[in-house]
Amino acid sequence: MKGMSRAIFLDRDGTLIVERNYLSDPAQVELLPGVAQALKRLQDGGFKLFIVTNQSGIGRGYYTVEEMHCVHDRLLAVLAREGVRIEKIYFAPEAPDQPSRGRKPSPRFLFDARDEFGVDLAQSYLIGDKLIDLECGWNAGVRTCILVRTGYGAEVERTAADRLTRVVVVDDLEAAADWIVRKQREALG
Repeated sequence: MKGMSRAIFLDRDGTLIVERNYLSDPAQVELLPGVAQALKRLQDGGFKLFIVTNQSGIGRGYYTVEEMHCVHDRLLAVLAREGVRIEKIYFAPEAPDQPSRGRKPSPRFLFDARDEFGVDLAQSYLIGDKLIDLECGWNAGVRTCILVRTGYGAEVERTAADRLTRVVVVDDLEAAADWIVRKQREALG
């Protein structure tokens, strides 16, 4: 549809930042190598950037919503210094056994972004390091799901290869950005 935006939906832990189990300390936010540059390239290529994250540590009582917001504020500040703007961070605070509107693999947050920001899901991408990230993208009908080998990605590639036939598998976010930018160029001929 005309006037709709293309977006990149990004998992947080293991995709953008170093995986730390139940991260609640903003001082421990550490971007994976090349992440800021990759996001800047995608943003400059006309994509809106969104983070979609399950934060079950809240539902499990390991940390509070406020602590998570402090982590996100730090992440956004680090990215902003590199000229990267995240439109919105969607988070599901529930533990896996609790009812949840948006917990991945639910596509709900991608539908929310479509409705709130005019995102064309069929022209958008999802990048993550877990099967539930990819399933979230499939459930929402994104153009392509990309598995990065950072975080849990290499393990997913090894253990769930049969599920990855429709997935682009790359080393990291930089390689994912390269792939997307190349695809966009090819589409323009």
